[in-house]
Amino acid sequence: MKKLFRNLAVGLTGFGISMSSVTADEWRFNNFLPETRPESTELEQFVAEANEALGGEVSLKLYSGGSLGLPNTDTLRFLPKGAVEMSLMWANYLGRDAPALSSVVVQGTIGSIEEFEKAIPTVREIYEEEFADWGVSSVGYVAIPMLSVSVFCRDEAVRTIDALKSKKLRVWARDQVETFTRLGVAAQIIPQEEMYVALKTGVVDCALYPALYAHTVSLQEVAQYASFLYPMASGPYVIGVSTDRWDATDDTIKQALTSAADDLWDRTNQYEDDFERELAARENLVEGGVTWGEDFSQADRDLFVSSVTETWKMLAEEAGGNAPAYRERVLKALGR
Repeated sequence: MKKLFRNLAVGLTGFGISMSSVTADEWRFNNFLPETRPESTELEQFVAEANEALGGEVSLKLYSGGSLGLPNTDTLRFLPKGAVEMSLMWANYLGRDAPALSSVVVQGTIGSIEEFEKAIPTVREIYEEEFADWGVSSVGYVAIPMLSVSVFCRDEAVRTIDALKSKKLRVWARDQVETFTRLGVAAQIIPQEEMYVALKTGVVDCALYPALYAHTVSLQEVAQYASFLYPMASGPYVIGVSTDRWDATDDTIKQALTSAADDLWDRTNQYEDDFERELAARENLVEGGVTWGEDFSQADRDLFVSSVTETWKMLAEEAGGNAPAYRERVLKALGR
């Protein structure tokens, strides 16, 4: 399947990109995250540092918020073909083409910073191996904070899994669909950029989302109530470049890019202040009109974790190939 996708002829204009408008020394960096996200600010600094080191020989230009029209789920199709020179990638968005990637870290299975720090080196190794098989070189990483995921609802406070069973819930990845389905909750994947309208128009009643980022999508305007459900560690975002392009790139350019990428990782791979920032984000949402309710009970959270654990095993077995071995490597790193 990987070879098939690499050999497919991709019509670049179909992705909304005109190659004639790109200069030979410009590397377009596709960032699917909104400009308002903290990670986008970090990526802007990465680009600035890299460009300073490159001295004009090559220049990076960051395109955020999906402005290039490249679906994040299609990265393994457009990046090896050169639709852009560089792109941010998140493994959990790529499960359609690379099922093994989406089962490396299933969200909700790692619930503490201490556990996550044990797993990160192994997760990075797995990503490098898997992306290489798709013709993509992993040249940098952006750590994702240890997030607190909450249930935001439009018209009614929901603080129990039983109450959630009568609601339509927005999620962002298949593992969440499977986990909530096990719990009897109707969940559907709705992209981040469509979530606001989906809540406003009643397509869904509630949305799963981290409070830390809620303001970046104006969630407080369409959700009146929120309650914390579970902590979530995620594998890092990966900065990818076509392996063919990377192999053909001058070593001095590679060094400038990897040095800036190392600085980016060092800046973002910090978790000490995550909970304080979470609490501050909740306070800001309350000021914006959100009623912050009691957390889901420990019993409900334990039930959720049990469902996630079953989902992780199921997805790895279903994906086949390297997926079960990847899961075992992560479990070993966690000491389980």
